[in-house]
Amino acid sequence: MPVSLATWNINSVRLRLPLVLEFLAKYQPDILSLQEIKCLNDQFPAKDFAAAGYPYQAVHGQKGYHGVAIISKFPLADISSRVFCEIEESRHVSALVDLGTASPAGPLTVHNFYIPAGGDEPDPEINPKFKHKLGFLSELKGWFTEPAFAGRQLICGDFNIAPNENDVWSHKQLLGVVSHTPVETAALNELLTGGHGWVDVVRKHVPYDQKLYSWWSYRAKDWDAADKGRRLDHIWATADIATHSTGSEIIRAARGWGDKPSDHVPVIVRFN
Repeated sequence: MPVSLATWNINSVRLRLPLVLEFLAKYQPDILSLQEIKCLNDQFPAKDFAAAGYPYQAVHGQKGYHGVAIISKFPLADISSRVFCEIEESRHVSALVDLGTASPAGPLTVHNFYIPAGGDEPDPEINPKFKHKLGFLSELKGWFTEPAFAGRQLICGDFNIAPNENDVWSHKQLLGVVSHTPVETAALNELLTGGHGWVDVVRKHVPYDQKLYSWWSYRAKDWDAADKGRRLDHIWATADIATHSTGSEIIRAARGWGDKPSDHVPVIVRFN
């Protein structure tokens, strides 16, 4: 039985609820992780998502900023969240997903992250936001070495880092720009390849020599024509899960949906 998971930084779930419902109706992912929901838990449009076929929900909200959620067609259990760098911001939520007969090996854990953007200046000595970002990545490195991450884990979200040369419109011009600086890309690639068993399941199906973006700035007058994108949104899986992935897709057209689209678009990975 095929199963699909999507991730999307929606940049206010209440403002862009019609876009999310349109996406769910058209693409029917089994699990959707949302970032920057920008609402408290009791403001989350839970009834709308339940009516759309996603009654199982894990929400870690925050008033006006950040916030993450997982909505699912499958039951969720062991819902939890983690604070990073002792900064009380809603940037993580996880849940154990019971896939039933779709997964004979049992449930898997889905982690949804919204890694800090890092501000404008890539210097932790003068920019506390960039310091927070590097600290967040450092804590992830330590956490991922724990036995819980040995297998049947899937992580996704807005990592706010475009780690590879073809994950940005211009590697040379963006080397000094936050999200593609060497210290950030090295930290993220170390997480991916540093012995933790992760597989970038989007790039598993799209070769690294192909340009691939999931974010286009609001600053461009014509984002599509300028095409100055970055791949900031990611889905990784432990090897035992990644081996079952059958394809990935970035819904570029969603950047132009409606009058007020998100600057990010959905990323989907399908599994058998």
